[in-house]
Amino acid sequence: MKPFFPSGPANTPTAAISPALEASLVDVENSLAGLGEALRVRDAVAIEQNANGLQTALTRAVDQFALAARTGPIPASLRSRLSRASGQVAAQRESLARATAALDRAIDVLIPSDATSLYSVYGATTRSVRGGVIQA
Repeated sequence: MKPFFPSGPANTPTAAISPALEASLVDVENSLAGLGEALRVRDAVAIEQNANGLQTALTRAVDQFALAARTGPIPASLRSRLSRASGQVAAQRESLARATAALDRAIDVLIPSDATSLYSVYGATTRSVRGGVIQA
């Protein structure tokens, strides 16, 4: 059985690219760049804004690509750019997962989850049953 490789104008470098498809992909690429920069400078507000923008841009792009796929083949250049953007999203997700795990470990060291190891209003949680008498 021969593999199917679509041929025709959509796979040529001069293929006409839908303006809506191109715009949605540019939005994804710009959102990724903005999120990457926000992560680099550790700007929490910008990270939140760019992450929300990326999510919106990705939703629009997926809708545009699904519509384009129903009406004909998607140009190879756009498929390649979408694939690259997908790889960047995966890399940023992995980077955030590693940073979150490191933060969780640091918090566990600073704030133990075992409540019995903390101090009470009386001092250490393990108090002597001898009362207030000090023996020398």
